[in-house]
Amino acid sequence: MKKLIILTALLIATTNIFAQNVDLRRKIEVTGVAEQEVTPDIINISISLQEYINGKTKVTIDQLENQLENAVKNAGVAKSDFTINNISAFNNTWQKKKTPDFLASKQYNLRLTDLNKFDQIISAVDPKGIQSTNIESYDYSKIDQLKNELKLKALISARDKAAYLLNGIGDRLGDALNITETDNSNFPQPRIMEYKAVGMAAAAPAESDIDFKTIKLSFSVDAIFEIVK
Repeated sequence: MKKLIILTALLIATTNIFAQNVDLRRKIEVTGVAEQEVTPDIINISISLQEYINGKTKVTIDQLENQLENAVKNAGVAKSDFTINNISAFNNTWQKKKTPDFLASKQYNLRLTDLNKFDQIISAVDPKGIQSTNIESYDYSKIDQLKNELKLKALISARDKAAYLLNGIGDRLGDALNITETDNSNFPQPRIMEYKAVGMAAAAPAESDIDFKTIKLSFSVDAIFEIVK
């Protein structure tokens, strides 16, 4: 009998604890969305230079690099926005001795905020020494601020939607119980802007078409609100 009383007491206590943990509040779950398109104002470009033979004379990577450095400087680009990305056998003395005609190459990263400067820079470099120029990525200088603004707009949209729906059935919107955000933004894909194989005849620089696709920032917010009478 004593064991039965104890067991019954434990069952009652367990039931009470379980009941206390069950959230019996009425809720509504909605999704709010906020989007905006912006034109990138920062572009990251890779430039690959390679030595080439002009008749019996080798145009060295040092000569090409000097041209590029001067062009970048004349365009007013900060030193921190012009860096070496990769060196292909540039310091490989063994390779150079084994193959005297070996042509070294170097890759550089260029970060531009004035997108019209690309043509100015690339036209000041010997076109025969330009192996390739690629867009690596795009960016927007105020992207963090804009992301925060869109997240807030999406949350407000969710709140307003929930309030409108509840008002239609005579209920009121309570506190937010849970908020989950999702980033659905879409950045334009990097692409090859221009290609010049080593040994090609000199040509005028290709026209820049950097008036490109926009960045689409999109955020959705799933929010759960309490329903109150």
